[in-house]
Amino acid sequence: MKTKEKVIHYKIKKGDTVEVISGVEKGKRGTVIKVIPEKGRVVIEGVKLVKRHLRPSQKVPQGGIVEKPAPIDISDVMLVCPHCDKRTRPQMVIVRDGVKARKCRKCGELIDEV
Repeated sequence: MKTKEKVIHYKIKKGDTVEVISGVEKGKRGTVIKVIPEKGRVVIEGVKLVKRHLRPSQKVPQGGIVEKPAPIDISDVMLVCPHCDKRTRPQMVIVRDGVKARKCRKCGELIDEV
């Protein structure tokens, strides 16, 4: 019997600037490349780089060792407000016609373009 997994909606989206708040990479900032809501993880540019050994192929004709970012837990990162440049826990507000947007709790500016 299959059970349906519940997917949680997170307040971090692709393209957001985030800061790592715990772990080995603490204090690093980067842009979110990918959000994996099923596993509760995010891939951030320049954070948690791992080395992968690639066999020669059409995409990588010479093969070799390539560094690429690995996913980290979404609870280990915090959104950085683009206006005040501080990390914040965003507040969800209804702007107009039932459209939801994220708002910075520190400076009060909208994070999302509406």
